[in-house]
Amino acid sequence: MPKPAKSMLSAETPATGRLHAPYARADIEALVARHGSPLMVVDCDRIRGQYRALKAALPGVDLHYALKPLPDPVVVATLKGEGAFFDLASSGEVDLVRAAQVAPERCIHTHPIKRDGDIRDALRFGVRIFVADNADEIGKFIRHRKRVEVLLRVAFGTSDAVCDLSKKFGCEPAAVPALLRVAAQMGVRVVGLSFHAGSQAASPDMHVRAIAASGGMIEAGRAAGHADLAVLDIGGGFPVDYLEPAMPIEEFCAPIRAALAALPPNLRIIAEPGRFIAAPAGTCVSTVIGRAVRDGRQWYYLDDGIYGSFSGQLFDHARYRIESLRTDGERRPSVLAGPTCDSIDVVIEDLPLPPLEIGDLIVGRDMGAYCSAGATDFNFIRRARVLPINREPADATVVTLVPR
Repeated sequence: MPKPAKSMLSAETPATGRLHAPYARADIEALVARHGSPLMVVDCDRIRGQYRALKAALPGVDLHYALKPLPDPVVVATLKGEGAFFDLASSGEVDLVRAAQVAPERCIHTHPIKRDGDIRDALRFGVRIFVADNADEIGKFIRHRKRVEVLLRVAFGTSDAVCDLSKKFGCEPAAVPALLRVAAQMGVRVVGLSFHAGSQAASPDMHVRAIAASGGMIEAGRAAGHADLAVLDIGGGFPVDYLEPAMPIEEFCAPIRAALAALPPNLRIIAEPGRFIAAPAGTCVSTVIGRAVRDGRQWYYLDDGIYGSFSGQLFDHARYRIESLRTDGERRPSVLAGPTCDSIDVVIEDLPLPPLEIGDLIVGRDMGAYCSAGATDFNFIRRARVLPINREPADATVVTLVPR
């Protein structure tokens, strides 16, 4: 097991009672007074609530939390307590779940392109299910073929999601029969298919179409003699509210449930939720550290920015609900800028704000996904401290790791 170490990625907060979102101004100010700024407050109650909501909306589906959006030890421990499965895509994520003593049989490795070292690291932990989308990648499993099972990732392009994940990964549906034959010739056991309908999907339409198409491919594969096809991974993409409200998860999943009910019998269904579980749990708190008037507009400089927690605005194409804890005074269009020396480091322009003082606090809502995970130390400015709240007593001892 990796040696435990202190990390800037995760911090402890004392058991001072439960805080309920949206948090009162006094609660946020107390957290900053105790732990400093900037903060990424991660609410474990929201993690549990989102997981349970999706579990209720997709009964019978094994939910593998995708670590990418928020790879924090406390999040892993919280979801482990809920009975979740986990979706891994790197050796660092393998280290994270190993340190949390997650059972390896509850994990899959879904990165379609891997080094042999990545495969061996996962195998040493005990992962057995991997993903591939081309013949070269299937060939990497020949030396490990007695210990692995493979899912073929299929691409279904869509314009109905904020991020179309079919551009970089996934084979064409027409290529599946040939890849099944190639895998059989190599002695690599293919046990199912996987797809990802895109991140932050606006509707379930692509999920429904991809499920139906995958079901047809599985039936055809079984008929051609590939009897091991018994798994379908429907990926993630389940939407959350940002500036614009998303479709409620029960409504979003209703047609998906109907599509799953029409699949061939004896299939295990997997999903890979990440954003849906993590995003609503994160609240970013930053402090005004400077002011200026430029071209007649009021600028406020924060101790967090685009190179930090607001990186999701660049990498994830997200727009967050941002507000000031100070509410008194006339609101005027203002600019919030980050702390680095780079002029691209502007969080938002023309945000209506009252007059702010140095030391006032700015809050960003629903920032648990792809925010702290994408933050950097550019200019050697420390990224926001991740502060878990509303933890259960069973999660009190959590191993933290220094990232590789």
